[in-house]
Amino acid sequence: MAEATQQQALDELQAKIEASGVTPELQSQATQLVFGVGSPDADILFIGEAPGKNEDLKGEPFIGAAGKFLNEMLETIGLTREDIYITNIVKYRPPNNRDPLPEEKEAFLPYLHEQINIIKPKLIVTLGRHSMDVLLPGLKISEVHGQPKRHKGQIYLPLFHPAAALYNGAMRQTLIDDFSLIPTIVEKI
Repeated sequence: MAEATQQQALDELQAKIEASGVTPELQSQATQLVFGVGSPDADILFIGEAPGKNEDLKGEPFIGAAGKFLNEMLETIGLTREDIYITNIVKYRPPNNRDPLPEEKEAFLPYLHEQINIIKPKLIVTLGRHSMDVLLPGLKISEVHGQPKRHKGQIYLPLFHPAAALYNGAMRQTLIDDFSLIPTIVEKI
């Protein structure tokens, strides 16, 4: 699929989500849908859990402090946000930045799978426990972070969420170390 066609497919998917009325209670209190940004044919897809306040206002995932940290880590492996694609499972901000509920994640899952099918990444990097649980059920992030996993023909790399690492120095270094494996993993695929 040419990049323009992939972008068109993503735009159509975004319109479909907005029209679908998925999670009406989340939609009613959110400013806008936070669909995702980056290259529509990226080799690496990063998936977080749900938009926060800044993301909700701007309509872009990972733009707060966690996003700045993510950008810094991307630089360490020679990438920018334009080289990757980044999204969340839940695409409307939960009130008061609470964790997304299981039924909210469930409601967005078919759209996330569609997004993945359009982008066709070589590697999906899950950021945090929520996105890992949805895509790689039954694993503990504390045990599998930084270890590539193959599931249904797709390669995943579970990582701690950048926000968690901002408040925990040891976790920050772990995340940086795990992040440094990305180029090698992509090369091997």
